[in-house]
Amino acid sequence: MKHWRDHIESNPEILYGKAVIRNTRIPVDLLLEKLSEGENIEELLLAYPRLTKDDVFAAFAFAAEMIKGEVVHSLAS
Repeated sequence: MKHWRDHIESNPEILYGKAVIRNTRIPVDLLLEKLSEGENIEELLLAYPRLTKDDVFAAFAFAAEMIKGEVVHSLAS
């Protein structure tokens, strides 16, 4: 797949600069949330006809890059 930047944009004029699928108002976090709740890619493609499978994979790549350098401390006691 091409780089996620080919599929995702952030523009202050669109949803206050939230990361969205390019040329849409579909936020990346919405896609990730729906997938985490059990929806599959095919269901997303049906619900959002302008969305492509590459857009969904770009959302994964975007999320991975955003958290790559983060350090997570366990909250377990």
